[in-house]
Amino acid sequence: MVEVVFLAHKSIEPMEWNEMETRKDFERALERSHQQPVMLFKHSTRCPVSSMARKLTEQRWNHPGIAAYHLDLIAHRDVSNAIAEVLAVEHESPQMLLVKHGMATQVLSHYGIDPVELDATFVVE
Repeated sequence: MVEVVFLAHKSIEPMEWNEMETRKDFERALERSHQQPVMLFKHSTRCPVSSMARKLTEQRWNHPGIAAYHLDLIAHRDVSNAIAEVLAVEHESPQMLLVKHGMATQVLSHYGIDPVELDATFVVE
């Protein structure tokens, strides 16, 4: 049995999501990843694990230098498929991807999702 514990950790700044609803939104996120790290959160509105992972992410977010993008993959499955194809990652839900310079550098899923684990370092090319 897996037990999930939410720590009483508050973000220094409230988390701001950029909604990703179209392939164009995804392309813009990829472009942005060349200026700063980008986090893509693929969320299933039908999955309780996904809801817990989103809540944990919002509670523990402390990355003002990372642009956070949210995708409702039930409503926008085509965008989710494009993410898997372009970034060459296997689709999972929930899933958190850290993207730098157009490439997925970290992929976290299910109970492994914790924003504290993200590597926010960024080298300007």
